[in-house]
Amino acid sequence: MATVDTCVHDDSGSGTDNTDEVQNVDGVDVNVHKKRRVGIERISPRTGLPYYIPDVPLSSRPVIGMIFSSLEQACQFYENYAKLGGFTVRKNTQTTNRGVISLKYLVCSKEGHKIFRRINTLKDDKESGSKEKQIRRRPSIRTGCLAHLRLQICETNKYKVYSFVERHNHELVDADDYHLLSAARNLSYNKEQLIFDLSKLNIGPIKAFNIMRTHFGGFEEVGATKVDCKNFKRDINLFIGKHDAQMVINRLELKRDFLPDFSCEYFNLEEGVLGGLFWADQDMKRNYLVFGDVVSFDSTFRSNKYDMVFVPFTGIDNHHHNVTFAAALLANETADTYKWLLKVFKKVFGSAPRVVVTDQDAAMKKAIAEVFTTTRHRLCMWHIMMKVAGKVGKPLKKDKTFKQRICNIVWTDLIEPVEFETKWMEMISEFNLANNTWLSDMYSLKADWIPAYYRHEHMSGLMRTTSRSESENHFFGQVANSSLTLVEFLSHFETAMEAQRYAHRKNDHDTRNTVPEWLTEEDIEREADKIYTRNIFNDVQDEIYASVHKCTSKSYTEAGDFIKFFIKDLQFQGSGLFEVLFREKDMVLQCSCNRYEQYGLLCRHVFCVLRLCEITVFPKNYIMKRWTRDAVTNNSYQGFSNKPASNDNVEGVQGVVREIMFGNDYIVNRLVNNMEQLVIYRDQVKQQMIKVDECIGVPQPIPKKDRIANLLGFNQPTEDTIRAPVGIRTKGSGSKKRFKSFHEQASKKSIRKQRRCQICGSDDHDRRTCNRGNGENQPK
Repeated sequence: MATVDTCVHDDSGSGTDNTDEVQNVDGVDVNVHKKRRVGIERISPRTGLPYYIPDVPLSSRPVIGMIFSSLEQACQFYENYAKLGGFTVRKNTQTTNRGVISLKYLVCSKEGHKIFRRINTLKDDKESGSKEKQIRRRPSIRTGCLAHLRLQICETNKYKVYSFVERHNHELVDADDYHLLSAARNLSYNKEQLIFDLSKLNIGPIKAFNIMRTHFGGFEEVGATKVDCKNFKRDINLFIGKHDAQMVINRLELKRDFLPDFSCEYFNLEEGVLGGLFWADQDMKRNYLVFGDVVSFDSTFRSNKYDMVFVPFTGIDNHHHNVTFAAALLANETADTYKWLLKVFKKVFGSAPRVVVTDQDAAMKKAIAEVFTTTRHRLCMWHIMMKVAGKVGKPLKKDKTFKQRICNIVWTDLIEPVEFETKWMEMISEFNLANNTWLSDMYSLKADWIPAYYRHEHMSGLMRTTSRSESENHFFGQVANSSLTLVEFLSHFETAMEAQRYAHRKNDHDTRNTVPEWLTEEDIEREADKIYTRNIFNDVQDEIYASVHKCTSKSYTEAGDFIKFFIKDLQFQGSGLFEVLFREKDMVLQCSCNRYEQYGLLCRHVFCVLRLCEITVFPKNYIMKRWTRDAVTNNSYQGFSNKPASNDNVEGVQGVVREIMFGNDYIVNRLVNNMEQLVIYRDQVKQQMIKVDECIGVPQPIPKKDRIANLLGFNQPTEDTIRAPVGIRTKGSGSKKRFKSFHEQASKKSIRKQRRCQICGSDDHDRRTCNRGNGENQPK
């Protein structure tokens, strides 16, 4: 006698309908939204257990004997059926004959059972010295479901369905929750590209996921979870793995071979460990020729996972912004390593800079003295002044009078060394700092960092500009972090350089396409605007304005071929009297304030003399090229394809993809206020999607390694002769020998005691889990 299954939910209508039911709660009618089960639910009379059949249109349901033109088409058909039905598919067993698949099993993702390993988590392995095993509780999705589709090859190389089971022993998933199934989740090409591009800006996978779910309109629209995004980042790191250093060297050497005037140098330590890496491109070298009069370089920590020190070489461009000349990664900070670095710099650029500004690193100082023999070495004022508050103690740290006194004699280039020494000693005496070792050490180094001692040197004003190297470190710090591989760091560095060069180009554009607000009626002000970049002109304009409204001529005398003017500066404290020598026949000018010598820009006192002498033409011999609009040619950056040679069409594909995205953005932007036309465009896109599915079928998936290689622009090398350093300890890691501030000493004294067990005194557990405790202290 045949048995008949009991139908709990028949197939009349959609299996995903939802119902509303009115319930009375505390005398109030509440509309409760109830979700019906997906598919058709039946009860088996043999087992008494429910089973579920997908509620799918007949046209989308497999049938035994159905023939497909290819295996890919069959897989796509069953996967589409699964999506409509509320489950996911896993490719299972297959049989091949002479390289051709003859049998293929497609099963429900819940097929089979997971084997759970028995592990005693209470076993104490500390006596044997082994680490306590951490158990990750991961539930299984397997339920032993028998639903499947089996295919066999026909004589015509087509595939026929010879077995199909549609019953599932588990509930099916609603369409609204389908995206939560692991097999249904997938990061598309564009989303992987987006995650990778955002990582260059120091945006991690979690934030990238949040950006995508906001941009695409919800969690379900991303097509993946936060974990999937994190796993993608993990896959990138696994792809790089032990090849990290070799991949970076290969990349830079490839640039050296194909890009004009690109330089790359490196050296290895023992056993092929990368000891130092230096690189500079054509634009960097071009900028150095114009802006390389003063160079600062500083070691930056926490920029990569190996603790290699990042050393950018920085200058100031014609917009008074930072410009990078070169970059290096060092495994250590010894004098020999810095000597290698400076020798390479000198070799690549052909000369040493006139002035180098660094921090107080003894190894740097020694290397500079031996390699840059003609270079003046100065210490960064900003680094030193930032330490003052922590070195003088808590009372003076908040003393505004002390701060004002020390800043007045340090942050000025208008006093002579004798005056500085007098005021310094007065300050030390007044605030009882004679026994302060750090201040005494800084005073002994005064000639290396106090402007009063080099105010007559050429372009010395750039040396007191607030922390160029520090702002450069902050700039690169926005795209770097301590977890980056070298491959990622190089990619992030290139992104930062693109931003820097774009900013320079934008500043050039603003200079040429904006008109300033005039402050005077002087013709020389209009001419200065045509000479200098916008930022530099603003500085010069202030001086021209001050020459008219803040300066007066007290007297003048003849001094040989020169006329000596005595100019009173009303903004300057004290006497405010400056001497200006002027010879009109060859337009020679010199002011006692030394502004031109220090900055390469004329001062208000000189402009005052020019106005008094009725000279309206800007003196050409005092126009320094480094500050002009045309200091460097504004060529487009000569890019380098970051795609592996094994896939030459990837760059072309990305170009077409960008054009499609820009085109779509353009159309939507034009139609956003025309709902009727916008709906028509949406329908056209949907029709195109259907047409693509019909024409293309199932696309051949790109292997994960190839996708990652295309994103990174690095192929995995066949041989590794260079390894990344491991376990290095840089100076930035800390040292017990350095002088500690009062704040740091107080913080160390206030460290909380480590928590210990109240029963046995051990620090690896507490009283609740102590074996010596009584029964009530034991976990239940």
